[in-house]
Amino acid sequence: MTTLTSREANQDFSRAKRASKNGPVIITERGKPALVLMSYDAYQRMAGRQPSIIDLLAMPGIEDVDFELPERAKDLPRDVDLS
Repeated sequence: MTTLTSREANQDFSRAKRASKNGPVIITERGKPALVLMSYDAYQRMAGRQPSIIDLLAMPGIEDVDFELPERAKDLPRDVDLS
């Protein structure tokens, strides 16, 4: 885990971004941990977030997946006549 001061992170944000690919980067203010910089993938794993349907549909190659509509249920209730 990499630790940078707030000043170091501000002056060389590219370094902080590169370091976050290897694990979380702790950014300190006045010697105390204040922020954590991590990759989005690491954040999603940590948060346990499942991808949304929008995320899944945006995946490359998804257009090659065959999808068949399920058969419609035949035992649905009849229409109600309220006249």
